[in-house]
Amino acid sequence: MKKMLAFSLAVATAAMVTACSNGDSGASPANTAAANASAANTGSADASGAAGTFPLSKEKKTLKVLAVQSPYVQDYETNDFTKYYEDLTNVHVEWKFAPPQEAQEKLNLALASGDLPDVIVGFGVSSAQQMVYGQQGIFLPLNDLIDQYGVETKKLFEKYPEVKQAITAPDGSIYSLSGIDRNPHTMAPQKMWIYEPWLKKLNLKMPTTTDEFENVLKAFKTMDPNGNGKKDEVPMSGGVQDNMTNVDSFLMNSFVLHKLTSNELLFDENGQIDADFTKDGYKEGLAYLHKLYAEGLIDNEAFTQNNSQLKAQVENGDPTVGVVSSSSFAQFTDVSKDRWKDFVAVPPLKGPSGLQQTPYLYYSNAGGNFLITSSAKDPELAFRWGDALFSDDISLRANIGTEGVGWKKPDEGAVGLNGGPATWVRVIGFGTLQNNSWMQTAPYHFSKEMFEGLAADEVSVPRKLYDATVNNYEPYKSSKEQEVPPIFFNEAQAAELTMLQKSIMDYVQESKTRFIFGDLSLDKDWSAYLSTLDGMNLKRYLEIYNEAYTAQYKK
Repeated sequence: MKKMLAFSLAVATAAMVTACSNGDSGASPANTAAANASAANTGSADASGAAGTFPLSKEKKTLKVLAVQSPYVQDYETNDFTKYYEDLTNVHVEWKFAPPQEAQEKLNLALASGDLPDVIVGFGVSSAQQMVYGQQGIFLPLNDLIDQYGVETKKLFEKYPEVKQAITAPDGSIYSLSGIDRNPHTMAPQKMWIYEPWLKKLNLKMPTTTDEFENVLKAFKTMDPNGNGKKDEVPMSGGVQDNMTNVDSFLMNSFVLHKLTSNELLFDENGQIDADFTKDGYKEGLAYLHKLYAEGLIDNEAFTQNNSQLKAQVENGDPTVGVVSSSSFAQFTDVSKDRWKDFVAVPPLKGPSGLQQTPYLYYSNAGGNFLITSSAKDPELAFRWGDALFSDDISLRANIGTEGVGWKKPDEGAVGLNGGPATWVRVIGFGTLQNNSWMQTAPYHFSKEMFEGLAADEVSVPRKLYDATVNNYEPYKSSKEQEVPPIFFNEAQAAELTMLQKSIMDYVQESKTRFIFGDLSLDKDWSAYLSTLDGMNLKRYLEIYNEAYTAQYKK
């Protein structure tokens, strides 16, 4: 038990970072009549009945489910979707929860103690943990269950073959199902926003190059764009709570592909996984960021503050912040107020070499989102319960809400985000405490087509994010050949990665800040920086990634 606990704590740090849904996701009702028809089709009356039919059992069954508790759900026991899904499936859920901030700890303890539920949902269980506990028999392989009962899962695999590949271990086993969010906005999360009233007041054009961007920041600093007669303007700010608000998250891509969702790894010209933070382009990007900082164009607070502090900086009093790198408005503004409406997207800036790109997440899926354990008395029932959650209509109801409460039908002639006919209107916004849906607690599927059917006016958050993505970022998206996909690591690889990854990435982040501040000189200290990474065995770190990638994808 002690060995299992120690390993589970270790491999948590070796998990691949995958794209996950944020507060601007959505789905559509698609065809509510189909859900009603499906619910009416009772099919077989026991747990071995025909796949895709309800109820799942003639007699009431109970599933023990360990989940990450959403802060936006009031009470899972009395929740409207809980009641609906129990009536539909004839399966009662006995919940056990982990708060989001304690999720990994609670999961590790459950795995180490052997006190397991039937099903684990929402934890994003790492590929390393899946491999280790799957091979020990603690997580059940789902392959046969998918073949026999995976009605919705098979549809997803057909639609997204890359997801099936990403969740299939090198031994061919599938130990978990994913949450899938193909909202176009979440596929290109590294964005930058500029306060448009300042551009207009100073008669400036939207910058298109790194030189033009620098000139805009200088104008923001010196020309009193907020008009209060004070030198209180902050040309550019950010935060450190998540990668997307770091000052380098957007700008570095004018010099080198800087994909923050894969530990800053990329494929080199020889098809080998390599690190962006050793490249000449990364060095050039640091030189540019240092120049901006030395000229007083990047705020000191950007390197220490969290998102709450960043929001206060942007929202309080007169407008004082001109530019922020951020995936979405909710990370740096209060979307219940109006200031966010005046921030507009900055297209990818062309760097000195002509590089103009935005990182794109081709493998976007929240892996490790549904697992069945060896404690499950009825794995078939557990799987069918999870598989049905991927249905368009059930997923909508589980994550957006009941028609008329969480969403409603649009007015006749309403237009969706993509210009086609709208199919739904959101009523309860993401981030609202409610008791009508599970808010992405369990497996879900939000397709691109569903999201594009959302009716939203010109000043809504979904509209601005969608338009910014389609018009400004998708034309410059990185190629799929550059993206490092989710990778499975075996026990030995995961243990070795654990020893290497934290020290390497901590050193990279510390050095990045010191190079930007000027505490380290790119002329004098860059070689020492690379030598230190060599001493930390970066070569072996990358070898492990390449070995594991080859085992999983090069068959």
